[in-house]
Formats: sequence, C-alpha cells, structure tokens
Amino acid sequence: MKTWTVGTLTRYIQELLEADPQLGDVWLSGEISNVTRSSAGHLYLTLKDATAAIRCVMWRSAVEKVTWQPAQGAATLAHGRVSVYAAQGYYQLVVDQLRPAGLGDLYSRFEQMRDRLKAEGLFDDTRKRPLPQFPRVLGIVTSPQAAALRDVLNVIRRRYPLVRIRLAPTLVQGATAPPQIVAALEAIDADDEVDAILVVRGGGSLEELWAFNDEQVARAIVACRHPVVVGVGHETDFTIADFVADVRAPTPSAAAELAVPDQAELRQRARVCARQMEQAVRRRVSLARQAADQQRRALQRLSPQARIDARRQQVDGLSQRAGRCLEHALALHRSQLAGLQARLAALSPVAVLERGYAIVRRQDSGAIVRQVDQVGPGDRLSVRVQDGEFGATVRSGP
Repeated sequence: MKTWTVGTLTRYIQELLEADPQLGDVWLSGEISNVTRSSAGHLYLTLKDATAAIRCVMWRSAVEKVTWQPAQGAATLAHGRVSVYAAQGYYQLVVDQLRPAGLGDLYSRFEQMRDRLKAEGLFDDTRKRPLPQFPRVLGIVTSPQAAALRDVLNVIRRRYPLVRIRLAPTLVQGATAPPQIVAALEAIDADDEVDAILVVRGGGSLEELWAFNDEQVARAIVACRHPVVVGVGHETDFTIADFVADVRAPTPSAAAELAVPDQAELRQRARVCARQMEQAVRRRVSLARQAADQQRRALQRLSPQARIDARRQQVDGLSQRAGRCLEHALALHRSQLAGLQARLAALSPVAVLERGYAIVRRQDSGAIVRQVDQVGPGDRLSVRVQDGEFGATVRSGP
C-alpha cells in the first residue's frame, strides 16, 4: 500500500492542475466577495455564484493594470490560471485580468484606443515634461462643485500657499463633458502666466470616468504647452488621460502634492542648507587660516630678518673685538709713551736744573754759554734755574 505525505499529494495535485491546458487559460464569471489588499499591493478576493466559490489572487503587477475599483458584490469577469496554494492545501485562480461584467464593450473601446494612441507615441516618456519646482500659477481643470477641487485647494494651502490658482471650470461627467474639458484645457493653456495644469476628478464607475477616456481630451492634453498633471479617480482607476499626461497622480489630492512643494520640507531644507553653508564657511576659514599659517612660516623661513639678526650679532661681536683691540693698542701706546716720557724726563734739562744746575744764554743772541771765553765784561746774560729765569751782567772776564 502506497502512503502519501501531505506535501507530496499536494504537489501531485498541483502538477495535474497546472499541466491541464484548459485550466491554464480560464475566463470565469462571478460575484466578488471578501476583497482584501495586502501591504505589498496584491489583491485577494473570492468569486462565487449560487452553487460554488473559488479563491482568487491577483499580483500587484496585474492589479496596477485594473482601471476600475473591484468592490464587494460586483459582478466581474476574471481571466487567469488554476493553481494550488500548497501551504493551505486549496486550489485558487491566479488572476491576470479583471473586468466588470456587462461593460465589455467599453473596455474593448478603451483597450483599442489605448493601443492606438500608444502606437502613435503619445504615451512615450520622452515627450513628457517635468513639473516646475516652484510654480507661481497653477491652472486647475475641474468642476467648481467637485469635492476634488476642495481637496486640491486644501492640499495646496497646506503645502505651498504662495501659489496662485486659475480655475478653468468644466463638467467632468456625461456626454457633454469631453468638449468642455477640451475647451477648458485650451483656455487655461493660453494663459502665459500658468506654470502647470491640473486635471482632477474624484472616483467613480467606469461610465462616470469615461469622459477622460475620450480621444479629443487625450489629444488636448498632449497639445498643451504647459506640463499637465492628471489625478482622476482612485488609485486603481486608470484612464487614457492618465497615460498621456506628463505626470499621473493616483488621486486629486496626490496631484496637488505632486504639483507644489511642501513648505515644511522647504523650511527643513533651508535649515539644512544654512547649517551646511555655516559649516562650509567655517571649513573655508579654517583652511584659509591654515594656509596663512603655512605661508607665514614659509615667509619666516625665507625672510632676511634671520640673516639680519645674525649679521647684527656678528657686528656686535666685531665691535666688541675692535673695542678690545683698540683698548689694547691704546694701552700699548700709553706704555710706550710712558717709556718715552721717562726717557725724555731723564734727558730733559729741567731735571738737570732740579739738581741745582742752571742754563746760561746770551741775551743778545740767545746762544747757550758753555765756555767762559764766550762772554766778556759787560755782556748781558739770561740765567734759567729750576723755578724761573733772571738776568745777569758779566763784570769781569776770564
């Protein structure tokens, strides 16, 4: 007897179901119930009729293509493949398309227009323009009575009250809405002061949003000179206007948030910039001071002041040496002079006179009398002794 494990049996059943080509391409009609959306964006629901129910899962990549809001009790047409969720042991339909039942013709028209305009390049990102960072004037195309307008104005007043608003009123629902939307777009786009245009409308059914699937509305958005933000319906609602817009917003409020900056963020950025500027200035000043110190040290190394100071010391040393040499020379000359003075004093007649000798001169000629025969009676003489000089007259000869 073969015994199965739960996991083995579940995988076997999964392989059987997924190998069946008919179960890999299933269109299933039913009523939606138990609708939940995960934090990752995946959609979980149950499709049921009067006799049975089947669980369904729709991954986020497929959910993003759904252009309407699946709601409790809505009749729908789902396409997908049958699979098994092994962890819980039940089979489920993995949905890749979800359409409201009874609206097949509208969806067919929507898809045909979408494909045609896409082929023309109207959805290309290369033709879409960025929004101005700090708009001065915003144009809004919507109904003056719409709750979407109040939401947009509230968001703008809260985020960026400096911007001015120009309203281009129009119907946003019904058969006469498309030409009015086109006229409103053309009028607001002709205003040269406008920096960007918002096209907004609240949520609704596919029929209620159909004006924004109009081809003329789409081409009017493409023809605008100013960038256009489209915020129509809820997050899961998609229209042709969303695809051709320069920026698609999931809701009208989100369109307002995308169109204007947040003053709180701007203040924070300004504070951050101020701090960064202060830090940058401090770094520049610090670097400048370091550079100045380096230059100052370099100048000190290259300055002649050090050499001048060294030469001054050398001059001081030479001056001191010269002074000592001069003093030595003067002392030597003094010593020599003293010796000469001593010799002179020894040879000086004054010294002789001090010993009692006298110098006798003839007054008439001034000649020194050395011998007695140099004088005769009556000659006048001058006699010099130690303390002076006096005259004398010769009375007798030798």
